[in-house]
Formats: sequence, C-alpha cells, structure tokens
Amino acid sequence: MRREGGGMGSIGFCVCVKCGYKKPHTPGVPCQDERCPNCGSVLLREGSYHYNQAKKALEKKRNKNSDEKK
Repeated sequence: MRREGGGMGSIGFCVCVKCGYKKPHTPGVPCQDERCPNCGSVLLREGSYHYNQAKKALEKKRNKNSDEKK
C-alpha cells in the first residue's frame, strides 16, 4: 500500500510536539510512521499541515491551563 507523500522533500526534521524531540527526516520514511523515543508520541514533519495544527492545539491548551490558574 503506497501513501501519497506530502512533497516536502528529503531535508527537514521529524518533531515531537509533546516533548520537543527532534531528529533529521529519513528519506522514504514518513515522520508519522515513527515514534518519539522519549515519550512515545507520533513524530510530525516540521512545517507540515499536521505539525502546525498540533502546535496550535497545544498552545491553545497551554493558554487555557494558564488562564485557569489565575
């Protein structure tokens, strides 16, 4: 089963949005097929649609939590 690539090229990084782990992207291996060795979360390609959505959601959650502590 072949997945359609995101067309982001072979350079870049796979990033864990939960703990910040970052590793160079391996050509031919989608970042979403890899897991963070620190926390076990799925890695996302830095700058991708899913990466940006996850970062926005995490920021929103952090802002909500900080508002509740006030």
